Amino acid sequence: MKKIILVALLCCASAQMISAQSSTEKNKTMNVLRHVVMFKFVDKATPADIKKIEEAFRALPSKINLIKDFEWGVNNSPEKLNQGLTHCFFLTFSSEKDRDAYLIHPAHKAFTDIAGPSIDKVTVLDYWMHK
Repeated sequence: MKKIILVALLCCASAQMISAQSSTEKNKTMNVLRHVVMFKFVDKATPADIKKIEEAFRALPSKINLIKDFEWGVNNSPEKLNQGLTHCFFLTFSSEKDRDAYLIHPAHKAFTDIAGPSIDKVTVLDYWMHK
């Protein structure tokens, strides 16, 4: 009987160790670098100008394989706290090195040339995501 209890305790301890290791590995894979970009357009920016910028930004993930995930949207908050910022682009990178390479990538540089004349304000925030 003592052997059965000992075996049961060892099995439980092993299961807990495996679970803890799995949880630690999962947390490591969840740590990704988020790059948030928000735009306020100049007053004279036309809907066509804004659409061109949206399309150019949406094309970056197909041109820069360092971008692991991408989403974007237009502000619709009822709080009116956006300070004129209307568009948010949300990019995910695996590392600061990848983010830094994205910033100097020719496709990103070309995008900034397209967007620059229509942008009044840019706000950028980068952070490591943790769950």
